[in-house]
Amino acid sequence: MKKITSILIMICLIFCGYEILSESATIMNAVSYSFNIWINNVFPSLFPFFVLSEILVNYGFIELVGELFKPIFEKLFKINGNASFVFIMSLLSGFPSNAKYTKELYLQNKLDENEASKILMFSHFSNPLFILGTISITFLKNAKLGLVVMFSHYIANIIIGLIFRNYHPSKITNDKFSLKKAVLMMHNKRINNNKRFGSIITNSLINTINTLLLILGVITTFLIITTIIDNNFHLSILNKTFLSGFLEMTQGLKHVSLLNSSNNFKAILICTIISFGGLSVHTQILSIISDTKIKYKPFLFARIIHAIIATIICYIILMFYSPT
Repeated sequence: MKKITSILIMICLIFCGYEILSESATIMNAVSYSFNIWINNVFPSLFPFFVLSEILVNYGFIELVGELFKPIFEKLFKINGNASFVFIMSLLSGFPSNAKYTKELYLQNKLDENEASKILMFSHFSNPLFILGTISITFLKNAKLGLVVMFSHYIANIIIGLIFRNYHPSKITNDKFSLKKAVLMMHNKRINNNKRFGSIITNSLINTINTLLLILGVITTFLIITTIIDNNFHLSILNKTFLSGFLEMTQGLKHVSLLNSSNNFKAILICTIISFGGLSVHTQILSIISDTKIKYKPFLFARIIHAIIATIICYIILMFYSPT
């Protein structure tokens, strides 16, 4: 059985190599398109947050927000207050940054294996600028529909956190909110940090560029795969949309915009796609956490439920409110 698997893998790789050589123009267009996505959407939205997050970590921001949001996160989600850093930064910058922030806190022992796996489940947020800009204006051509998609996607994520609040619950401290303690913890972290600012900036830039290049490579790989499938299987536009959305999210969203359907249906389908994320995003997450003990399966399970809940919420909203 293992020999057959090896043979099938080799056949697939040889076939892909043949397609890249024989359909070089089409493949080059796919690579160019993936680079345009990266340079126009991924890099501008993630680069500043990735750099900023590493600086914030070194200057005690985790200690500050961890203490401030500890009562909320312990009561609502039964998780360590430090997880609030991942939640907030992911909300601002979008996936796959949640994996990067989670890994950073895990490696610094701010979160244990179970806490890291848990926060990863409900910090899967699509970048707000991507939803309000690219999705709303470019794909849906309706800003109000974009708001419905964002609301459905975000609320479903919070619901995931509530559903799995009893999944490996953290030890509850029942400490009262203390702004003075939060500021003192942040101050002590900054004072005790022996790294120079120049060193912090340099490490932040190196880590950020490495992560962003990894994301570019994954996006390009999946776009090449979808292009090869398109070249050899003449699928209907609807089937092509589902397949592309499952493999590479951005390509799937592009196909959604080409459907001869109502804007409401497109919005619901887009909500489903971004909530699941596509195998490309999942591969990015896996690549980032691969050298840790953070679990991927809970994240995958949460994304399936996330897609279902977000789709239902979006559908219900559009039943009673149809923005024009």
